[in-house]
Amino acid sequence: MQRSRRRGTARPRHPLALTMTTLGIIGAGHIGSQVARAAVANGYEVVIANSRGPETLAGLVDELGPAARAATAAEAAEAGDVVVVTVPFKAYASIPVAPLAGKIVIDTNNYYWERDGRVPALDEGRATVSGMLQEHLPESRVAKGFNHIRSAEITSDARPAGDPGRRALATSSDFEDAAAFVTRLYDEFGFDTVNVGPLDESWRVERDQPAYGLPQTRDELVANLARAERPQAAA
Repeated sequence: MQRSRRRGTARPRHPLALTMTTLGIIGAGHIGSQVARAAVANGYEVVIANSRGPETLAGLVDELGPAARAATAAEAAEAGDVVVVTVPFKAYASIPVAPLAGKIVIDTNNYYWERDGRVPALDEGRATVSGMLQEHLPESRVAKGFNHIRSAEITSDARPAGDPGRRALATSSDFEDAAAFVTRLYDEFGFDTVNVGPLDESWRVERDQPAYGLPQTRDELVANLARAERPQAAA
């Protein structure tokens, strides 16, 4: 169950080594593949996994070049200095726990009840998608990222810093360094950032909220986040 925490009370910063070069990616679908492309283009090494086995990723790895390799989910979790989890929400409990202990984990997941089955705690606003992953990974530092952008736009919508039309994306975490890393990654990929606050506020950027899926500048994203209305449990 999502822990209750007042907005703005992030946990203490945990320094991330400046030598970080490897991004583990668990999930090689539309979002995972695009994050991998953007990461390699920005100088990261990538270790990527899917549910079907490393051999099924040969084409993607060939495209990405020598900075990328395919692996199992456990191997990607172990190899990544920071790890992106981008699997269907219904599969989040299959994410390996031990190899991710002590690491920043970027969660791209969204809850689609038509695919994932009904989750009353989400339907009733008692939990958040990324909060549930944080519960599954108690020794990791989870941050929301890349959940409200279409996959193709991760590479097509990038603009340089200072561009007045630069798109903004949201992040959310209970850990300052995790949110800071997503902010850094967004900037490297060509996006501004709005930090929503701790994970119990991350519902503001989930499916069916005003900020979800729209190209928007920083000011527009801030306004849309403020317009969000959380589902309420039935009386």
